[in-house]
Amino acid sequence: MERRGAHPVRLPATVIVLGCVSLLNDVASDMIAPLLPLFLTVQLGAAPTVVGLIEGIAETTSSLLKLVGGRLADRGLACKPLTVAGYMISNLARPCVGLAGHWAVVLGLRFGDRLGKGLRTAPRDAWIAGAAPSAIRGHAFGFHRSMDHAGAMVGPLAAAALLKLGADLQQVFLASAVPGALAIALVAFGVREPAGAGRSGLSGPVEPGGRLPPAFRHLVGAAGAVALATVPEAFLVLWLHQGGVATHQIPILWAAAHAVRSLSAWPCGRAADRWGRRSLLLVGWPLRAGLLVLMPWVGSQGALMTLYLLHAAATAVTEGAERAFLADAVPPALKGTAFGLYHMVTGLLALPAAVGFGWIWERLGMHRAFLVAALVTGTAAVWFALRTRGQGPGTVSPGSSGV
Repeated sequence: MERRGAHPVRLPATVIVLGCVSLLNDVASDMIAPLLPLFLTVQLGAAPTVVGLIEGIAETTSSLLKLVGGRLADRGLACKPLTVAGYMISNLARPCVGLAGHWAVVLGLRFGDRLGKGLRTAPRDAWIAGAAPSAIRGHAFGFHRSMDHAGAMVGPLAAAALLKLGADLQQVFLASAVPGALAIALVAFGVREPAGAGRSGLSGPVEPGGRLPPAFRHLVGAAGAVALATVPEAFLVLWLHQGGVATHQIPILWAAAHAVRSLSAWPCGRAADRWGRRSLLLVGWPLRAGLLVLMPWVGSQGALMTLYLLHAAATAVTEGAERAFLADAVPPALKGTAFGLYHMVTGLLALPAAVGFGWIWERLGMHRAFLVAALVTGTAAVWFALRTRGQGPGTVSPGSSGV
């Protein structure tokens, strides 16, 4: 791999603040998420199918609205108001789950929570891309993903501590309003957006008709295929349990997996700046495929836990590189739309990924389910390598007509 030149490593204040906002928001979100199925089924008497319905509607809503948020940013709305509104909607709706007396109310609140996520995600990523120079975009997105995973680790631990101290589920849900309020205050008052940032009409080449360039389409095609082959966390937990890992160890491993992702995303983002976005993608995706091939064959609990944590690290290797590659590939006036499409495609494919993996596991066995996931991931990496052949290790010129 060709080494890129030296570049500054100091992150802009905007990126640091938005990373801290993401950490606080994920603490609030993950204080609730692991406990919500229990609250619905035990406390509200909802059937398991209702749990699936609520989560399916919530995640589909979030995925579709990510494109809407990105288009709004490109069509004249500044990124900060959209980002603030998104965090505010989510953190006003989410704690109210603790006051719900019927699953239909939870459905409405989850819809509101995911509406806020869908509205803010693409504008926030466009904001980060605009704030970070191209030479450190991998570092910036890696830092942001690291903070996101750190919050996802702290949230369940905070909920567990409150439950240990005698709080009930409703009190834990209401307590999530505290980190949520801090997240809103920090993004609203802790960072400024330069005039015109994140809006349409910024200078930069745009293809005729405002089309997104081929480099972007190659990335979204490959990332979408990888998303389709992603093994849902629920099946990884089932794999651990069938391998003999005790039930009480699984929450600890869950938190440890987020810690590993947090520790991996940041340095891998910096590596994407140093060695190239494409290079990191062509290391990270095959690494995931290789681990998926190995996972069904291990027998000892130590090997199971090790592979589980290595798989968590592998999923974080490419997070910063994917977003930095996208930001480099598209002109400034289309960044919101580009991030919206990227998040929408990868989010929507998570549902058929879960259904397909479960169907293969049930009909053909666990080994074949993991093998199919590995084959799809590896094929996506090969396809991306061929379609982007000849591209250097650096960034893609915005609006380039080819790669």
